[in-house]
Order: sequence, then C-alpha cells, then structure tokens
Amino acid sequence: MKKFLAILGVLGMISACTTADEQPAPQKFTEARFDTQQNIDLKVNKVEVVSDFVPSFTRPNVEHLFPVSIEKTALNWGRDRLRAVDFSSTKQATFTVKDASVTEEIVKAEKLFEKDSVKYRAKLSVILKVSDTAKFSSAETSLDAWRELTIPVDTPIDQKEVYWKNMVDKLFEEFNVRMQTNIHKYLNMYVDNSTLVTDYE
Repeated sequence: MKKFLAILGVLGMISACTTADEQPAPQKFTEARFDTQQNIDLKVNKVEVVSDFVPSFTRPNVEHLFPVSIEKTALNWGRDRLRAVDFSSTKQATFTVKDASVTEEIVKAEKLFEKDSVKYRAKLSVILKVSDTAKFSSAETSLDAWRELTIPVDTPIDQKEVYWKNMVDKLFEEFNVRMQTNIHKYLNMYVDNSTLVTDYE
C-alpha cells in the first residue's frame, strides 16, 4: 500500500510539472524605435527631447496598463529622428510630448445576448519648437494624432496586450509620416538640405 501511495505521489509531481511547463510564457513588448530611418537634420546647436505629460493612473485613463508606452515611444521618435547639425548656431530645438494618454469607455451592446464592448482612444500631442536666443525669435509646429480600438469587454488580458501594442504601432506609423511632413512644411528654413521647400536663409 505504501508503495502504491508513493507511486501516486510521484505521478502527481510529474503531472504538475508538465502542466506548469505547458503554460505559455507572457509576451514581452518593447517601445518602437526609429533609428533605422533617415535623420531629420536641424540647423540648431542642440535638440532637447522632453515630456510634459503626467499620467493620472485613474480611470477612464488606462495608459499605465498598456504593455508599451505612447509617451516613451514618442520620446524615442524625437531622439532617433531629430539631429542637431549646426553647433555654431544660436538656435535650439525642443521636442515636447504634451499628451500621450489612453482612455477607455464601456459600450453597451445594442441587442440582447450580445456582449458589451470596450473602446480605447489613444491620443498623442507633440510640439517641435525652434528658438533663436540671439534674435529672441522662435517658430514651431505641432501635431495631434489619435487612434481608436474597440474589442469585446471579456477579451483575455494577453490578447488585449496584443491589440494594444498593435494600436500604438499603427498610431506611430501615421505620426511618423505626418510629423516629418509638418517639419519640412512649417520649419523648412531650419532643416538642413531641405528639398521640399526653398530655404529662406
């Protein structure tokens, strides 16, 4: 009888180990980088990349729950793509993240037996300002971007994180193109070798 109980105990341990091994490892996500793309060379002596965004950590804001941060991704964009190339200049550029929030809203099902949904809205707002300390002048361009995602309210957390990561990636695909266009259009006089608009200096 003792041998029988011992065998059962060993089998129980093997079964427990097998179950634990079969559990999928949690996915690891990292913020996107933009260092493989061409730099935007600015005729300034320094580029500062900062954030004024302060998360609230209270609903309906849920940006702190995301596996990747819109704020950190925006800071990566500024550090990866903007470069100072005129160190004798009196001009300085400041790239500021003003908003990098995500809110959630429960959407009630319109029909009986249908599941409720949850809508996420991601917002990104930035300003790129070029200041000339010698002439006390400045110029700037800003951009507001947003993206929405609606998924079933009972979506498992691991699937939610995949949706959230894709949502942020799509947001920055649009932001990357639009912000580059804005800089060449509205700050072209500060872009080195700009080919989009005639340089006024």
